[in-house]
Amino acid sequence: MTVFLTLLSGIGWMIVYEECIRLGIRQKTYAMPFWALALNITWEAIYSYSDIFLGAHGPLTGITAAQAVVNVFWVCLDCVILYTYFKYGKKEWPKKISEKLFVPWNVLILFCSALLQLAFIKEFGFFLAAEYSAFLQNLLMSILFIHLFISRKNMEGQSLLLAVAKWIGTLAPTILMGVMQFNIVVLTVGFFCSVFDIIYIILLVKEKTERKAAS
Repeated sequence: MTVFLTLLSGIGWMIVYEECIRLGIRQKTYAMPFWALALNITWEAIYSYSDIFLGAHGPLTGITAAQAVVNVFWVCLDCVILYTYFKYGKKEWPKKISEKLFVPWNVLILFCSALLQLAFIKEFGFFLAAEYSAFLQNLLMSILFIHLFISRKNMEGQSLLLAVAKWIGTLAPTILMGVMQFNIVVLTVGFFCSVFDIIYIILLVKEKTERKAAS
């Protein structure tokens, strides 16, 4: 069951990243809210490095080795998503603020995200920091996807496949770490991730239904 849930989570998130890249390039936009992307890419980069070069989660065998490989693959995919954001994100930059601040502002967010990851590691150690920070930023992502849909007032850069894959990709580790290994923090945060993910899915289904009815 542990292997199945780990693989299910990995597959779910790979679909999310693939959809973010596909939609971003095809629609000339970005598909992942930037704060979520910044926290994601710094999490994956830091834990990939710490697992491969520092052995933070122990010897790279079995599940540990598989997760390390998946983390590296995720970093590569997130780099492509990051490219789409810097290429197309400026069109949604507030018009009252100089475009010259677009890059420095977002570099600051990346720097802030990296320091937050390191602060979690310092406070909780590698094991708990990896779980707590991952689930908390996942909850933030769930809320930000809803905000993205509301602010754009359409499905640009979004898809039902992305939304469902994100939900399943989070639900699997919630069951594994929150229920089976019983961690109340993970279980609580994971539960609310599902609540907001399902709300997001309902919003997209409603939007698609209304579009079909109007056409």
